[in-house]
Parts: sequence; C-alpha cells; structure tokens
Amino acid sequence: MAKLLLAIVMLLHVSSSTSSTSSSSPSSTVLQPLFQYIDEHQDEFVQRLGEWVAVKSDSSDRALWGEVQTLLNMTADRLREMGAQVELADTGTQQLSSGESVSLPPVVLAQFERDPNKPTLCFYGHVDVQPAKMEDGWIADPYNLTERDGNLYGRGATDNKGPVLAWLHAVETYRATKQEVPVNLKFIIEGMEEVGSDGLDELIRLRNESFFSDVDYIVISDNVWVSRRPALTYGTRGSSYFFVEVEGPKIDLHSGVFGGSIQEPMTDLIALLGSLLDHTGKVLVPGLNEAVAPLTEEERKLYEDIHYDLEEMKKEIGVKHFLQDNKEGILMARWRYPSLSIHGIEGAFSDPGSKTVIPRRVIGKFSVRQVPNMEPAVVERQVKQHLQEVFARHKSPNILTVSSSVGAKPWVADPRDPQYIAGRKAVKAVFGVEPELIREGSTIPIAANFQEVTGKSVMMLPIGGHDDGEHSQNEKISRYNYIQGTKLFAAFFHELSQLPKDP
Repeated sequence: MAKLLLAIVMLLHVSSSTSSTSSSSPSSTVLQPLFQYIDEHQDEFVQRLGEWVAVKSDSSDRALWGEVQTLLNMTADRLREMGAQVELADTGTQQLSSGESVSLPPVVLAQFERDPNKPTLCFYGHVDVQPAKMEDGWIADPYNLTERDGNLYGRGATDNKGPVLAWLHAVETYRATKQEVPVNLKFIIEGMEEVGSDGLDELIRLRNESFFSDVDYIVISDNVWVSRRPALTYGTRGSSYFFVEVEGPKIDLHSGVFGGSIQEPMTDLIALLGSLLDHTGKVLVPGLNEAVAPLTEEERKLYEDIHYDLEEMKKEIGVKHFLQDNKEGILMARWRYPSLSIHGIEGAFSDPGSKTVIPRRVIGKFSVRQVPNMEPAVVERQVKQHLQEVFARHKSPNILTVSSSVGAKPWVADPRDPQYIAGRKAVKAVFGVEPELIREGSTIPIAANFQEVTGKSVMMLPIGGHDDGEHSQNEKISRYNYIQGTKLFAAFFHELSQLPKDP
C-alpha cells in the first residue's frame, strides 16, 4: 500500500509538460474540430438529456420497470444509429415477496467494429434513477429538465443519465466531424444500479471470456468531483447493511399498564445502536478499525493538494461544524477510514402525534462503509459478535436477531495505470488544469466487480460537480460540466490512443 501511495504522490508531481496540450500540438489539431462541434450542438445535447430525464426510470418501484425498459431501448436504439452492434442481454429473474418471479430489465451490451491495432475501451453506466417527487422539495418537476442559472435540474441529470449521454455524444461527435474514433469502443449500460445491479455480476462472469476478453480499459463516470476542480477517482469504500431485531412480548402493550414491569425491546435496541460508535464518529466494533492501513506521510501529503472549502460545504448541507476540524481530516474520514451510519428503526411509532405504545418488536437499520483491507464477511462477523456480546451483558429476556445484506467490497486502483495518464492529459486539454486524484466515500460495487472478475484496469472519470446533489432533491448537472464533460470524453479517446503500445 505504501508503495502504491508513493507512486500516486509522484504522479501528482509529474511535470505538466508530460500532460499539457499546447495550441500548436498535434492533439490540439485533432481535438479542436471536435470541441467546436460539441459547442455548436450543445442545445441539441441538452434537449436529448431532457428527453431521457422525462422517462421515470425509477428501478426501486417494480411498477416503473417498464419505464426502465423504455430507456434501455432508447439507449440501444441510439447506439445502433451510431453503428454499434447491440444486444439486450438477459439478466435472469427476481423473486418477489409474494413468491412470484419476474424478469429483470436487460443489460445493453454494445460494441463498435473492432480494429486490432487500437486499444479497446469499455464504458459502464446506468440509466435508472432514485425516486423523486415534487413534494419532496424540488424547485420544479423532477422529470422535466429545468435550466436555471446554468444548471440543468432533473432526476438522473448527473446520476447517471447526463454522463451516459455525454459518452454517446462524444462518439457521435467523431462521426459527425468525419474523424475515425481512435479506440475500439464497448458499452455496458444497465437499469438496476440504484437497487443493487441484480444479475449484473453474474452476467460479467458469463461474458468475461467473450465480451470482455479483448477489453484493455474500463471506465466509469458514476460519481462527482470533490471540489470545483476536475478529478480522477482511484478508490471507493465498500458497504454492508445490517438489521438488528429485538423481539419481546407477543403483542404491542400499553405503557401505562406494563411500563416499568417488562424489558422493552426499544430500550434494548437503543442500547445496542448506541454501542456502535461514539460522539466523535469512531466505530466501536472491536477489530474493525484494526484492518485499516496505517496512514503514511506520503499519503497524508496527497490530501494537501485537494481543493475543499469547508465553509462552503457547511452552508451547502446546513451543519454548524464537522466532526473533524480541517480539510485533511474530513476527507480521510470520508475516504480512507470506515464509517457507521444509523438509518432508522422499523416498528417504532413515527407518525405525527402521540401514541403510548410499547412496540413488541423493533428493527434497527445501519450500514458500515468499508475501506481497502476490509472484507465484508469479516466485518459482518465482527459486528454480529459485538452486538451479541453487548446484548448478553444486559441479560435481557428478549430475543436478538442480527442479519446483513449487500456486502459490497471497497475498490482501489493503481493510478500508475496507463489510462490514468491518458485521463490526466484529457483533463488538461479540456480544463487547462491538472486533475485532482481522489477517492470516493460512497460505494460503487461494479468497480470492484469489474476489476476482480475481468482483471482489467478500471478508472472513474467523473464530470459531475461537487454540488450536484445526486440522490437528493434538486439533483442537477451544470450545462458547463455536461458540455465540457462531453469534450473530456472525446479527448480521452484521443489520449488513450496515443499511449505507447506494449512491446
């Protein structure tokens, strides 16, 4: 790990002469017509984003899977129009709580004509979205793309419809300007990412020796910058979700009749949840923090070069202070250390008003974000053992059940990989600055899956802004990021093709 982090530091300080594109360089000659076309057609690209945002492809609602299918078909049609061979690959079925099995939406697998002399790039994206309702606090209909002050508001604008379209528009731009796309291209676009990508992991395994066999690089654009500067992402945290259930009497009870005479399940649950972390945010599960790689001086210096405005972020999310008092501490807490968040209690009274009931059964819900060197199976065992020991010490007569789901692994890449070099050059060509090398605090399971199954180089190349509000009310992408991001992807094709070929 120390060797890798030292390499990252060295990469950040490589002379800008290795990545800059001067106005008279061959790269500039190739890219300028592409950039001009993108500028001239930006209104068309925005309009197309509006058409995609209008499709209510909320994968969390089974009744809207038809909308998900509609947008997958639109994606497939667009790729066919550009000359790709497209397959809508079957991903199996999902069993509902009723016992009924339903077919999952397919995955779009697309590939353009292959030239054996070119590197092969595979892009992954998704077109499903999180739920959104006007009454949640949106400034406009979340399914009607609305432009205000240079921002394009709508569900999926940044996560992930905008970036997917930007990749398609980058391909379209080469074709429209009569330039040959300098790399072989493959696309894998799904519609179930927001609910766990059911069936996708198995599909990757099944197609590893066929669809992925000639892929050199895999790139994902399903995250955002951490500041106002463009970024390349080389790591994400993993995630495991837990349910801690405490069951007591066989029926709900009146607190005036039974309060003080029984051990209430809610009291047990609150004690259990309170044992998981302290007031500083430190996770108290024994053994969990010990797996984290020690912080080296080389890694610490990485965080000094990242632009992150604490005061701006406080205002943006509406808090008075963070648990850490400096930029480096906050970013490390988000990226390189595990965290535990309590999400809710099922079975507790939560409606307006008062109700003097003792619930017979309550379920606490929390998740653990894991970092490299942590294994979901080990984390699950540590958490369960901790909760069982705490419960045993209380000598409660109630019944404890702890279960977990998800178990997504963390991901970390080697930023010395060639496509990171190409990514840096593409960022410099479009934005005129060196990108920040960042990690991501959230979980994007497909990155680890791709890297583990295919063995290919994986990189995240985000175009979303730090304030885009993915999953939140008023999700947006700025017109600037959307259009410049399209240029970035077009430039990335070129820079990837310029990498030295293996001897």
